[in-house]
Amino acid sequence: MTNSNFEFTNPTFLWLLLLLPILSVWLYISKNRKQAKLTLASTTAIQKSSALGLVYQFLWVLKLLSLAALIVALARPRNVAVTTKNKKNKGIDIVMATDVSGSMLARDLKPNRLEALKKVAENFVDKRPNDRIGVVLYAGESYTKTPITSDKSIVKRTIKSIEYGDIEDGTAIGMGLGAAVNRLKDSKAKSKVIILLTDGVNTAGSVDPKLATELAKGVGIKVYTIGIGTNGMAEMPYAKDYTGKLLFKPMQVEIDETLLRYIADQTGGRYFRANSNTKLKTIYDEIDKLEKTEIEEFKYYNYQELYRNLVLLAIGLLVLEYLLKNTLFKSFI
Repeated sequence: MTNSNFEFTNPTFLWLLLLLPILSVWLYISKNRKQAKLTLASTTAIQKSSALGLVYQFLWVLKLLSLAALIVALARPRNVAVTTKNKKNKGIDIVMATDVSGSMLARDLKPNRLEALKKVAENFVDKRPNDRIGVVLYAGESYTKTPITSDKSIVKRTIKSIEYGDIEDGTAIGMGLGAAVNRLKDSKAKSKVIILLTDGVNTAGSVDPKLATELAKGVGIKVYTIGIGTNGMAEMPYAKDYTGKLLFKPMQVEIDETLLRYIADQTGGRYFRANSNTKLKTIYDEIDKLEKTEIEEFKYYNYQELYRNLVLLAIGLLVLEYLLKNTLFKSFI
C-alpha cells in the first residue's frame, strides 16, 4: 500500500512570508517617491495614461514574488511516497479440543452449551486470519475432526457440523488433550496453543489428563482451559423417551476446576469459567488478545524534492524583471 504526502522539511522559514506585506508596502512607497522626483511632466503623463506605464509601476512585484519563491524553497517542500509492506512471521497453530458429551446439551447457556460454543468458536476463527486452526472432538473417546489448516472456511464448516452423538458418550479429558497434543507436536509454528473446553469431570478414556499435560508441556504447547456451565443446577439431559427425544431435568453442574487449573498452570496457559453466553464470548475474545501473530511492517520512503523548481522560478522572475526593465520599459527609467 502506497500513500503520498506533502510536507515541508524546514517549515520555520515560512514565517518569513509574514515580512512580504511590509516589504511590499515599503517598495510601493519607495517607487512612488522616485516617480515624484521626475521633472518631465510629459513623460509622467504618458506613464499614467498608457497600459505600459501602469505595468511598469508594478514591475517591482516580480522581485517580491521571486523572494517569496526563495523563502518557500528554503522551507524545502517535498512529496513523500510511503510504501507499506507487511511480512507475517511464523503464525500460531491452534487446536480447539471440544467436549461433545451429552451434558453439552444442557440449557443453562442458550439454546444449549454446544450451540452457544459453536457460535463463539466460529467468530473466534474469523479473527485469526493469519493462523492455522484444527478441531479435535472428544466425549468417551476422541478423534480429529479437522487437522490444522489455514483454510478458515473448512474450519468453520467443521464447527457448524458438530453434533452430539457422533461418538460414544462420556468425558475423556485426557484423550481429548492427548489427541490435540498429537496434532501439534510436530508443528513448526512460533507458538502452539490448545483451547480445551469441557463441562464435566474426567470419567472415561485410557489417557491420564496429567500425563497428557506433561506431553503438552514437553513440546512447548500452551493450553487454555475453559469450564463451561453455570454454578449450581442446570437443565441436563438424563434419558430419552420412546421416540428418542432427550428428556431434561435440573441436575448439579460438576466441573473438575482443579484439574483444568492444573493443566493451564503447567503449560503456561490460563483457566476460564464460562457460566453464560456473554462470558463465553468474553473468554474467547480474551484468548484472541493474548495470542497475537506478530506482523512486521516495513516502510519505504521515496522523496520528491520540489525546492529546485522554486529556485528556478525565483531566478526566472528576476531575469524577467531585469529584461523588461532594460528593454520594453527602458524609456520609463
